[in-house]
Amino acid sequence: MRPDRAAMTTGLALALALVAGCASLQGTPPPRGNAVLPPASELQAASAITATLDLLQRLLQGGPAEQAEAMAGARAAYEENPRGGAQLRYALALAAPRHPARDPALSQKLLRELLAAPETLLPLERSLALIELQRVDTELRLTAENHRLVAEAARERNRDRGSAGAATSAALNRRLQAELDENARLRKELDEARAKLDAVATIEQNITERKPPTPEGRRP
Repeated sequence: MRPDRAAMTTGLALALALVAGCASLQGTPPPRGNAVLPPASELQAASAITATLDLLQRLLQGGPAEQAEAMAGARAAYEENPRGGAQLRYALALAAPRHPARDPALSQKLLRELLAAPETLLPLERSLALIELQRVDTELRLTAENHRLVAEAARERNRDRGSAGAATSAALNRRLQAELDENARLRKELDEARAKLDAVATIEQNITERKPPTPEGRRP
C-alpha cells in the first residue's frame, strides 16, 4: 500500500473505531467471548468510504486514461442518483488535484447542496463533506486573492508605463519647442542681417550715382 493510501485508510479506520465505540457506549456491553457484528450503518459507511478512497487513488496516481475513466464513472453515478454518497464522491473527485477535469467551483456547489440536506449522508460522509468544503473554500478564496493581486500588479505596471510615456512625450515636446524657438531666432537674425546688407547696398548705389563724372583726357 502506498503511503498516501495508507494514511487515508488509517484515518478511516480510526474514524470507524470512534463511531463503533460511541455506539457501544449507548447499549449494554456484550458478554466476553461473543462475536459482535458492527451495525449495518457502519458497514455501509465503511463501504462508501472505501469506494471514495479507491476513486481518489485512481485520480491522484493514475495515468490520463485511468483518470478520465474514474471521472466518467463518478459523473455517471452522480447523474443516475444525484444525491447522497454518489454526489459526495463526484464532488470529491472534482476537487482532487492533479487531473485535468478538476473543477473546485462545481465541487463547492455540490458540497454545499449536500450539507444543506445532511440527512442524505451517513455521519462519516457528512464529516468528510464538511472538511472538504472548508478546504475548497480556502482554495477558491486564495485563488481569487491571487488573481486580484495579479490584476492589481498589471494595472500598476500599466500606470507606470503610461507615466513614463507621458514624461517622455513631454520631454520631446519641450525639446521640439526649444528647437522651434532657436530656428525662429536664427531666422530673425538672418532677416536683420539681410536688411543691413540691403541698406549698405542702397547707400553705395546712391554714392555712386551722385559722384561727378571724370573729365575726358584728365587723369585723376
